[in-house]
Amino acid sequence: MSKSKTAYLVLDDGRIFEGSAWAKTGETYGEAVFSTGMTGYQETLTDPSYHKQIVVMTAPHIGNTGMNKTDQESSKIWVAGFVVRNPSSIASNWRSEKSLEEELISSGVVGIQGVDTRAITRHLRDRGAMRVGIFSDTELSREEMVVKVRKTQPMSGAFLASDVTTSKPYIVNPPQGVSTILKVAAIDLGIKGATPKAMSELGIQVHVMPMNTTYEEIKAIAPDGVFLSNGPGDPAAMTEVVELVRNVLADEIPFFGICFGHQILGRALGFETYKLPFGHRGINQPVVDLTTGKVEITAHNHGFAVAAPKDHEFKTVYGDGRVTHISLNDSVVEGLELISIPAFSVQYHPESAAGPHDASYLFKRFVDLMQNPKMGLKELNA
Repeated sequence: MSKSKTAYLVLDDGRIFEGSAWAKTGETYGEAVFSTGMTGYQETLTDPSYHKQIVVMTAPHIGNTGMNKTDQESSKIWVAGFVVRNPSSIASNWRSEKSLEEELISSGVVGIQGVDTRAITRHLRDRGAMRVGIFSDTELSREEMVVKVRKTQPMSGAFLASDVTTSKPYIVNPPQGVSTILKVAAIDLGIKGATPKAMSELGIQVHVMPMNTTYEEIKAIAPDGVFLSNGPGDPAAMTEVVELVRNVLADEIPFFGICFGHQILGRALGFETYKLPFGHRGINQPVVDLTTGKVEITAHNHGFAVAAPKDHEFKTVYGDGRVTHISLNDSVVEGLELISIPAFSVQYHPESAAGPHDASYLFKRFVDLMQNPKMGLKELNA
């Protein structure tokens, strides 16, 4: 692990943090975001929702368990860059197959170490998520680095799901010994591997389909429900998928969306989405389920939110709806439900990879809704 070359983390507001080159050397650009998870860095790295983002890990010691193929959430690392304070010099877990730095180098991911990640996090909390670059082994001046960062694309307006969606449909069947009871069309906007696996374990045959799947193609497989996954980018750019969801709602096919899928449901219902100052990322985000009163610790990765009314039911062309979940950190809307037709969503990741398992019941809720489509979440919880 080389510490000889100086590296720079350069934010578009002109703030520069100096550290050491780590992982691949060179230049990389993206949106600066921070993750509050103390564990789960492999799941973060391989989550397609982090496409075009440079992740700052707030936990000071990263990499001690190495990397393995089992915990991959997709086929590759998606982050644009990785920022750590103190990378582990060894990988000591018995499941480790490669060190974190080795995996980042082989994947071409530029990193930086030795920076004060808590100071970076505080800066982003005060100023908001912003464009960033990592420069190592460079002869550019500080002013030239800032200029290059400011020329990159911001996340607002970014259309990124087409970069991460599957190129062709595939099926995840229930494991041996579990009977198939339902069929779901899962639209892949950047789906994590643990998501169809979690559904299949409940007896769902999951048909994972590309982002550009038409409504006619969905109907052709006669699904019991439609699932919309997490993914990267600005939900305001997802006009075709918003229209797809509206067709699903009009035909009253049971619908469940998570993260990006939650934001797209919100837009399908007529609400605006907006950019959060610094987003929610990590595996320790508290949310209250208003349908049960239960507080859950949940896994998040989102920089946008839905502007739905939190204090009363709302009306849509599909009937009345209501907010079902609220963030206890900043009161952001974290869940939506339509009352008269079977559709709901949450802003976070119930597959819990990595993270707590408080929200895993939501997949069972989806099963119950597909089996009892005329019952709302409140009735299913009773």
